[in-house]
Amino acid sequence: MRRRDFIGLAGSATVTWSLAAHAQQAATPLIGVLMNRGANDPEGQARLAAFQRGLQDLGWSAGGNVRIETRWGEDVVELERKYAAELVELSPDILLAAGTLGLTAVQNVSRTLPTVFAAVTDPVGAGFVASLSRPGGNVTGFMIYEYSLGGKWLELLKQIAPGVTRVAVLRDPVNPAGIAMFGAIQATAQSFGVLVSPIGTQNAGEVERAIAAFAHSPNGGLIVTPSASASVNRNLYVALAARYKLPAVYPFRYIAIGGGLASYGPDLVEQFRLAAGYVDRILKGAKPADLPVQAPTKYELVINLKTAKALGLMVPPPLLARADEVIE
Repeated sequence: MRRRDFIGLAGSATVTWSLAAHAQQAATPLIGVLMNRGANDPEGQARLAAFQRGLQDLGWSAGGNVRIETRWGEDVVELERKYAAELVELSPDILLAAGTLGLTAVQNVSRTLPTVFAAVTDPVGAGFVASLSRPGGNVTGFMIYEYSLGGKWLELLKQIAPGVTRVAVLRDPVNPAGIAMFGAIQATAQSFGVLVSPIGTQNAGEVERAIAAFAHSPNGGLIVTPSASASVNRNLYVALAARYKLPAVYPFRYIAIGGGLASYGPDLVEQFRLAAGYVDRILKGAKPADLPVQAPTKYELVINLKTAKALGLMVPPPLLARADEVIE
């Protein structure tokens, strides 16, 4: 064989292989993932790992029969928008969107791309779905809580700190879910002999000043409701509660582990594992419009005894017995 012919044959083989490889890659489903935490956040990594394990249990292998592109929006509006646009530009077969800001960013870019969400507050009130039982559009998934949970937080606070008669509720005043959650807490306040007042969480400096003013009077406590700011500023809220000796209840386990007094809320890591099941069904032909939005089925009570001791509180033994996790 002449050298010229060999080079031509080799070049033809390379082109054929490249086309075949491209076709194989194009045939492999692509899942876009927009996480609402930072890439180095242990909680975010745990949620992503749970999602990937869920996929693996259903026969999907990242880098094998499915491709996954992940972006980390950090619950920052600008980043969520940027990465939502990046992921949609990749033309994925389906998206997983974490958190209300992330889902909002995705919906602003595409109203047709099949999307599964997790850890989203009030998807009906936010206009993401028509109803929980029949979403009706291109998105479905797992909501973060029901508003009645607000009464549970107040009850928990009074069990740990019976002397509390004033409670500041940290909530996002421009988020319909934040307004509704404060209303749910306010509706149960009288039965617990507590006066509640809202503190907006849009500006960290204003939160700090508001809590400092609130702490000037005795018998105060805090409830932090779920929001993007609750995640981003959680360390500040925990530090302020410690500084002013305010018993506080939080919505997520990782905040109690990080020094918060107590938390009661859904197992969000489990939600991401369950989200893999919806992704699997949609990749196999199901429509998001026909898959009902699911509310949490598992809630976790976490109590930080180290923080309780620093506040001079004695946690009732029956409450400790009920806790899913006690931090010594």
